[in-house]
Amino acid sequence: MKALTGFSTEKNGYKAGLEAAQKAGKATSAKLVFAYMSCDYNVKDVIKGIKEIYKCPVIGNTSFTGVIMPEGFIGGDKPFVGIMVLCDPNMIVGVGFAARNKFENAIEAGKNATIKARNMTKMPLNIHPDVMYMTASPTEEEFFLKGANKVIGRVPLFGGSAADNTISGKWSLYLDNNVTSEGVAVAVIYMNGGFVNEFTGAYRETKDMGIITKVNGVRTLVEIDGTPAVKKYAKWRGMKTSELMGNKLLSATITSPLGVKDRLGDLVAIRHPMFANDDFSMNIGANLAEGTCVIRMEASVDELISSVGETLKSLNSKINKPVICYHLVHCGGRRAGIDSRINEVYEKIKENVGDVPFIMEFTFGEYGYVDDGRNTTGGLMLSFTAFTK
Repeated sequence: MKALTGFSTEKNGYKAGLEAAQKAGKATSAKLVFAYMSCDYNVKDVIKGIKEIYKCPVIGNTSFTGVIMPEGFIGGDKPFVGIMVLCDPNMIVGVGFAARNKFENAIEAGKNATIKARNMTKMPLNIHPDVMYMTASPTEEEFFLKGANKVIGRVPLFGGSAADNTISGKWSLYLDNNVTSEGVAVAVIYMNGGFVNEFTGAYRETKDMGIITKVNGVRTLVEIDGTPAVKKYAKWRGMKTSELMGNKLLSATITSPLGVKDRLGDLVAIRHPMFANDDFSMNIGANLAEGTCVIRMEASVDELISSVGETLKSLNSKINKPVICYHLVHCGGRRAGIDSRINEVYEKIKENVGDVPFIMEFTFGEYGYVDDGRNTTGGLMLSFTAFTK
């Protein structure tokens, strides 16, 4: 296996896709293109440009404000597209797409997309893929994933949710000419090489914790220990509730979100409070369940930056073969908190990957897995993946 990367900041979508692909270079054994781009583009134009060079599937989503490539941070006030191409004559890839609509719930959409991907490979049903990639809209990721798991079981997962620059629903996810703002795209991969994933929030636990006593639906946290959620959180932080209401909650919680532990305690999945309602409930960026414990987490902006290097070190410690490439999913909320210091993130990456090809996208939801656990999703997290020989 080998990996190629390329990028462009051309204003014209078709030219941007073509330039990114030309920079990556031609490969007769290209099997899959990951493409992450600005929400300002017409996605189909960009993909048309990419497919001038690569005839294999192109999958991905719009990324929050930019991407990081071997050349540095690409984006900011410019439109951008970054691609990574997986090339291997022995790799088998299947892809599937399902737009979410009123006639199909998210579980069925995830199931149907994965069935399409599995069928495309023509592999026997008793031979499971080595890895699954998923991109989805940032609303029902857990249910899309549940549908996918019904088809292929517990296959190691990586990927992230579509994002835009203003959290206004301008995001897209796509598979070739299939583009949607609400849905899921899946790739299942059979390969000879290795795959390692490090999935973490890299926050510190505090002693502030409580039982979720009321949830509205699956993503509105109403009460913690019987107290309105915003009031409880404000008390933990020593803040006034007025400092947290409405959209203020989103930025106030980047360095101090909530977390829920898995059953073995190996993973704290981060739950990002997004909006404080008038009744002091919180809209959360991932699912919650009554009767479980929620923990207030902490990390300074310095720690958000340093965690990129630390997570790559942890990932590399699990690897005993040469790395072909890194696929790095970094939460868009963390990126917003890091703000103008984003080049420090690039420096941390280069310190730990050297000249190995990589791509980093910025998402509104991150997916990964932990040994002895299960595939899961979170927010404000890092899902760092290495493909090896």
